[in-house]
Amino acid sequence: MTDSSTGTATSSTTTAAGAAAAGAAAGAPLAVGRLNAVCRVHQLEPDAGSVGVTAIDKRPVASAVKVNRLGVYADVQADREHHGGEEQAVYAYAQEEADAWGERLGREIPAGLFGENLRVSGLAVTDAVIGERWVVGEAEFEVTIPRTPCATFARRMGEERWVRRFTEQADTGCYLRVVRKGRIAAGDAVAVMHRPRHGVTVRELFVGPTPAQAAALRDGQQAGEWELTAKVVREIERVLAR
Repeated sequence: MTDSSTGTATSSTTTAAGAAAAGAAAGAPLAVGRLNAVCRVHQLEPDAGSVGVTAIDKRPVASAVKVNRLGVYADVQADREHHGGEEQAVYAYAQEEADAWGERLGREIPAGLFGENLRVSGLAVTDAVIGERWVVGEAEFEVTIPRTPCATFARRMGEERWVRRFTEQADTGCYLRVVRKGRIAAGDAVAVMHRPRHGVTVRELFVGPTPAQAAALRDGQQAGEWELTAKVVREIERVLAR
């Protein structure tokens, strides 16, 4: 759509999107970041939640590590009802967003503190498009859903009103499905090789998609253009049922 005030900007955006799509078709990445760290569980810790323990204590590994369909080798999830599985196999968080939290909180946010498996720099992780594909080392990942903060996360951080603050900021990071297993290591490039045309981002899904965004996701799913997780399908149905 164009009008007298936005026609030029819209044209530029369309041209950029077309160029990016052409680059992807030719095998060139749409964007490239860097894998700063690969993290997995250090040890299970006691937790006041219903499971009794938590695997949120993730720390960087020094060497290359294999990733399979359920995540980083030797990583675990204590609460498997709400974490893990193929749709939430790997959790990624941006270094830039972690640094911003560090400034707000007045403390360092080292890789793994948020329970993430991948600490990535140079990519707007929370603004990745649902269904976006990343190639990292030998592996390939697909962006699935945002992270929803929970009480275990709040206890881990020890910050007042943490769940509310994290939710309001909406820098959630994203969960990834493993499309192709393989070895990855800190220092690997993170190459964005595909973005679905619906354009709905992780952040937009977390905040709440508009009816138009929900319809675009649904229509592409029905046409077989992309595969959505069960959680995304439920959110789409909720929005469109209003």
